[in-house]
Amino acid sequence: MAKGYSVFIGLAIVAALCVAVWFLAPKGENQTTWRSSLILAFISCYLMWFITFMAQLHPLIEPRRSNIREGFQHE
Repeated sequence: MAKGYSVFIGLAIVAALCVAVWFLAPKGENQTTWRSSLILAFISCYLMWFITFMAQLHPLIEPRRSNIREGFQHE
């Protein structure tokens, strides 16, 4: 099972990718467009993964089954 430190490992990977894109973007008149597009894409994907991961790691609502017999229900 994943632990809470996975978030920081993912952040380090995304930060490394952003730095790599900053220095390895192709030179030319579209360099700023390349940099901005790739960095925004990496950050957007990370934020989507982070929100989904945290929602599963710490759910707000505890799931309950309604089809359990009376004697076996957890309260």
